[in-house]
Formats: sequence, C-alpha cells, structure tokens
Amino acid sequence: MLTPPKTDYTRPDFRSMALITIDTQNDFLKGQPCEIPGTSEILPQMRDLVDTFRRARLPVIHVVRLYKPDGSNAELCRRSAIEQGAVIVCPGTPGAELAPPLLPAQNLRLDCELLLSGAFQLLGPQEWAMYKPRWGAFFRTALEEHVLTLGVTSLAFAGCNFPNCPRTSIYEASERDFRIVLVEDAISGLYDRGHDEMKNIGVTVITSRQLAEAIIVD
Repeated sequence: MLTPPKTDYTRPDFRSMALITIDTQNDFLKGQPCEIPGTSEILPQMRDLVDTFRRARLPVIHVVRLYKPDGSNAELCRRSAIEQGAVIVCPGTPGAELAPPLLPAQNLRLDCELLLSGAFQLLGPQEWAMYKPRWGAFFRTALEEHVLTLGVTSLAFAGCNFPNCPRTSIYEASERDFRIVLVEDAISGLYDRGHDEMKNIGVTVITSRQLAEAIIVD
C-alpha cells in the first residue's frame, strides 16, 4: 500500500490566487462570425467569479488575442485567412474588446497599442489585461514575472475554448510549478478526456460556486 504524501504540492492556496480569463472577447460570442460554442453561456459564471476576486482584492488578469490586419502576428494556421480579409479580434474593432460582463466599467476599452507592445493594461485595482501572441498565455509574455511579483502561487483558469488556449496555458502554468484550478462551468469547450487530463497533471477541477466559496471575502 502506498503511503499518502505528507505534503500535497498541487493543492491550491486560495489566499494567493489570481484569476486568469482567456480570450473572452466579443468576436467569440454567440452570433458573431467567429463564435466559439458555449462561450456566451459561461459569461454569468465568469462575471460572478470576477466579482468575487475583486471583492477579495485578488488579482484578475484578462488574457486577450489580437490579430493585426495583415496577419503578421497570427499563428501560421490562421495567417492565410487573415491575409485574405478575415477580421478576427482585430485591434481597434468592437470584436476585439472584452465581453461586457467582465468589464469593471462599461466604458472601458482595450489599449491595443499598449497591449501589443507587451505591456499590461491596468483596468482597475488588482485587474489587468494582457496580450498573448500564441495559444499559451506564458509564451513570449511577462505573465509569469507579473504574477510572481504579486505573490501569486495559484492560478484559476476560466474562459474561451478549452482545447486551444486555456489547455495550452494550463500546461505552461504546470511547467512553472503553479498550483492550478480549472473552473469547469466557466470555460467553454471542456470535454471529458480534457477533464481527466487536467486531473492527471494535478489540476484541481471545481465549479465556480466551489471556487467562490473557497475564497475569503472580507
């Protein structure tokens, strides 16, 4: 019989946690040309989570994708489509903006020039937007340095299209020894095998309600 470990290295610390939202932008919502099924449906849970983290004064980081009109910063699998005129989360367009339920103020807009430079845009107390140039939120970005500076040891992930950007970002976070939570009802495109894959690499898979109950709000 195996002896239970004395220390659970993967157990999240809800006192030093940041919420990471992935690609929850207007172009991917219901009725848009680039609709990602299920993304609009998770917005109520995401809104509640963001509000919980704000009340607890814990960091929130909205990770976004921005495709330049010439396609020069797009993944190779999408570059041709953009070169031929596809407009997907194009900087300065309404489709590139964060979904309204996530905004701390409804008149807030992304500073795409700032984000494309690699800088973080401050949206509110302990809340930022950042741009990622590829699937993973850590690839060629300052995300790791940013959250470590904030004293973060644990990351909770929510957002758009689990098979691509959230899944990649979670593996990158695991490689950096963060303790990870996947919010299963606040992420679109989650499938059964993906659910099991996450547990197999030590990710804590819980609901938005469970996460909210675990976070202490003064």
